[in-house]
Amino acid sequence: MAFEPPRRLVRALGETAPEGDDWLEKLPGLAREAVERRELTVERVQLPGGRSSLVVLVRRADGTPAVLKLAPPRARPQSERVALAHWGGRGAVQLLEPVSEGAEGVLLLERLHPDVSVRTLPEAKALLEAAGTLRRLWVDPPEGHVFETVAERTGRQAKAMRAGADAAPEVAPLVDAALSAREELLDSPPEHRLLHGTFRQSKVLSGDRMPWLAVGPDPVVGEHAFDLARLVRDRVEDLIAQPSGATTTRRRVRRLAESLEVDRDRLRGWTLFRAVESGVRARRVGRERDAELLLEFASWL
Repeated sequence: MAFEPPRRLVRALGETAPEGDDWLEKLPGLAREAVERRELTVERVQLPGGRSSLVVLVRRADGTPAVLKLAPPRARPQSERVALAHWGGRGAVQLLEPVSEGAEGVLLLERLHPDVSVRTLPEAKALLEAAGTLRRLWVDPPEGHVFETVAERTGRQAKAMRAGADAAPEVAPLVDAALSAREELLDSPPEHRLLHGTFRQSKVLSGDRMPWLAVGPDPVVGEHAFDLARLVRDRVEDLIAQPSGATTTRRRVRRLAESLEVDRDRLRGWTLFRAVESGVRARRVGRERDAELLLEFASWL
């Protein structure tokens, strides 16, 4: 079978690929090798697929359905593997091979229903189910872990945000507010837990073992509010289109904070930082429409 990368993956990786990165060119060969090594039968490549990995629907030698996922080193697949093993299927998709046996950049996973996420539910129900799934992931990290911390990850992002503000002075006030919020939040984090890292409604898929399970983590260690912040802006296009979008956003912050027992101000602060960071990054790679939506959303906070 030809393992042609989906257009969405090619476009997304093309925006962030460092010079000389040839992972996409090697991908078809890597996929064939991973399939042969595990004696898998390929059904199809999942489309439109993700923005950081190739997802292939397969069957194992005994006929069990599974998913083969291949990701470049910059997507930190080994970190994902260790986190999934630590969660052990509690709230997240299950890793189907020992951590020590998996090839770097390749994960064999439990098959969920890839076309059914909580985004298919009405908004209020979707937020409720997503939040309940996220709560199950918040556990102590494994002893001696090597996961990136929130301080480390946002430190890298902060440098890029400052550069973005220098290049586009009109966003400087929002960037300054976001960076100030980050400094205050890092001063006294209330907990250090293993977090999903990139959680949103589309990352929660329907399963057979449990109704809803999280996929695609980019794990990080830090406070709950950082993880919940990305969920606040889900369906941002709908929020922007509403005359009462700002009021709805503030109400969502309050409800999510209350339902997961997270400090409201800390959630608001991390939501601001993550929205501005995403907006500045979108502008840097030429996604102007996304940048406008995210920065307008951030201005409401």
